[in-house]
Amino acid sequence: MKVCRDMIQKDGWTSVNIRALANACDISVGSVYNYFNSKADLTASMIESVWRDIFCLPQDPDILHNILSCITWIFQRLKDGEKRYPGFFHLHAVSFFGEEKEDGKERMLQSWQHVMQVLCTVLQQDPQIRPNAFTDTFTREHFADLLFSLILSALLRNNYDPSPVLEVIRRTVY
Repeated sequence: MKVCRDMIQKDGWTSVNIRALANACDISVGSVYNYFNSKADLTASMIESVWRDIFCLPQDPDILHNILSCITWIFQRLKDGEKRYPGFFHLHAVSFFGEEKEDGKERMLQSWQHVMQVLCTVLQQDPQIRPNAFTDTFTREHFADLLFSLILSALLRNNYDPSPVLEVIRRTVY
C-alpha cells in the first residue's frame, strides 16, 4: 500500500493499476493477484490505506485532550491529505462501479468510523465541556455525528477552515 500511496502522490490516482503496481514493486502481475482479486479490490485497499495515512494518530497526544484541538487537527489532516493526495477526496467517491461500489463504500465507512470513535472519546474526556451539555436525547454520539457531518460538508467544499465548526462547539457544549 505504501507503493500505491507513493504512486498516487507522484503520478495521480489513475496511475495505479495492477500492472503498474507489479512493475513498481518489481514483482510479477500474478504475485499482485495473490493479494488483490481485481483492480476494484486494489482500489478499495488503496482508499482504505490513504484514509488511514491521513488520519494516523497525532504524535502529540495533547491534541486529543479537548474537542477544539481535535477538530483543528482533523481539518489540518484533511488539508495535508489534499496536498499529498490531490483530488483523492473527490475521486475515490466515483471510483467504484456495480458490486465493487459497496465494498469501497464499506471500507471508506470503516475508516470514517475510526474518526467517529476518536470524536466520541475526546468528547468524553474533554474537561472543558459543561457537565449538563449532553442529555439522554442529545448524547455525545449525536454531537460527534453532527461534528462529523460538518467535517464532511467542509471536505466536499474543499474548505479546510475549522472556525465554523469550532464556533458550533463553543456555543453548544462549552
